[in-house]
Amino acid sequence: MRTVIFDLDGTLADTSGDLLAAANVCFEGMGMSVRLNPEQDAGTAVRGARAMLNAGLERETGQVGDPAVIDAQFPILLDAYESAIAEHTVLYPRAIEAVEHLRSDGFAVGICTNKPEYLAEILLRELGVRDVFGSLIGADTLPVRKPDPEPFFEAVRRAGGNQTRACLIGDTITDHSTARAAGVPSVLVTFGPGSSKGQAEVRALEPDALLHHYDELPALAVRLLGT
Repeated sequence: MRTVIFDLDGTLADTSGDLLAAANVCFEGMGMSVRLNPEQDAGTAVRGARAMLNAGLERETGQVGDPAVIDAQFPILLDAYESAIAEHTVLYPRAIEAVEHLRSDGFAVGICTNKPEYLAEILLRELGVRDVFGSLIGADTLPVRKPDPEPFFEAVRRAGGNQTRACLIGDTITDHSTARAAGVPSVLVTFGPGSSKGQAEVRALEPDALLHHYDELPALAVRLLGT
């Protein structure tokens, strides 16, 4: 079965607002004046909790964040995020309609994310779309995470798909590297968090295809994986 596996943050949904709000809870708790904001820091948000904490600490102190401080704040950030995980998060336009189209055309679909699995599970249920996907592999589902290809392969297996007729839809170099390591087509979105500079960086990676809008996905999947 042809299979399309999706990254989550920055690919299926813009989660940056809620992620940045959780980081700001940490900064407020430490008595810091710095606050991250979606206009400036959306691209940092999709790189993960530690990237956000480091960005705030570096902006406040002018120095790279202390790893011990980042480690101490990491679980605080995750708790804050879990408590308000879908306040600002939105699915990208027609993303789920495109996924449903793939399913109706006989594709298997799943998610492979570097978000902890339990948080991804909560978020997808809050958004009402968990049952659309045949698999969900998070950062902690296996002993390894992206860009190791094994989480991608496991997402394909659990979705009931075929590893030799699969592709990965993502938004960062991590997703691109995962696809390359797995020997499957890499598709990167040109929308989402970040600026035009970030989009230029995505194009510079030279993926097998660029996805500008989810309305393009069904035809793109057929072009890459056949009928």
